[in-house]
Amino acid sequence: MNTEVFNHIPWLHVLVAAVGYFLLGSIWYSFLFQKKWIAYSGVNVNDPNAKKGVAGIMFISFILMFICSIGLSILEWKLQIGSAMASVKLGLLTGVCFSLTAISISLVYEKKPFGLHLINGGYNILGNVIAAVILACWH
Repeated sequence: MNTEVFNHIPWLHVLVAAVGYFLLGSIWYSFLFQKKWIAYSGVNVNDPNAKKGVAGIMFISFILMFICSIGLSILEWKLQIGSAMASVKLGLLTGVCFSLTAISISLVYEKKPFGLHLINGGYNILGNVIAAVILACWH
């Protein structure tokens, strides 16, 4: 693999893109879909054990969003994407073709409700779009 692409990663932009993705989650799962997500996922929020390790979970999820933002940055550089509209299309492409499908494959095997696919998949699609737009527009 040609590792030259790593020389072109704007690390501050990637960090901000990951923060944007992460902040979307606070809105998505707290205000927009909290009750439905709890119902579909089966998480018992009244169980004291459900709250254990939340900081670690959030840290790991941020690292994963950071990695996703690195990938988007590499794709934008390789595809020479520099406009907001092209980055929206890239975010939709990666969100649907990678994030949504990967999430849904797992949820199908876990026999989770279709609504959970839509909530989790929709979050990751929009998160990819937000991250891609931040990366493309901040030059």
